[in-house]
Amino acid sequence: MLTHLDSQGRAHMVDVTEKAVTFREAVAEARVRMLPETLKMIVDGAHPKGDVFAVARIAGIQAAKKTSDLIPLCHPLMLTGVKVELSADGLDAVHIIARCKLSGQTGVEMEALTAASVAALTIYDMCKAVDRGMTIETIRLLEKLGGKSGHFKADQA
Repeated sequence: MLTHLDSQGRAHMVDVTEKAVTFREAVAEARVRMLPETLKMIVDGAHPKGDVFAVARIAGIQAAKKTSDLIPLCHPLMLTGVKVELSADGLDAVHIIARCKLSGQTGVEMEALTAASVAALTIYDMCKAVDRGMTIETIRLLEKLGGKSGHFKADQA
């Protein structure tokens, strides 16, 4: 059932007034594939724009907090925790894991996905001058805890 559609098929914001406040958590990932030289520059701290991972981490956290400003039918949420981790993945990629938490009436999947996506976009933005061929891939929900639908864990990719 598509909960963002009313009985006439029109888009609307889901009313969560009657839902119980429960602990909710979501984890999402993204990958940015790049030239090995670009990744080495990032890992070695030799990028002319500064610490790429630090800027992408802050961008991801900020994006999670602004998700309802970006996605029209998302509820503004009072997140109690946002963590964005970035690491080298092999010789040619950055792996991003975003985790969002709260006690609330609706889930935080969109916030985790937004955090991972914006962190990836920030890496692209900071590195595009040296590597325009980067690709952003595998943006997906890894895990969701809490709420009526319970626990979801994605299959290994």
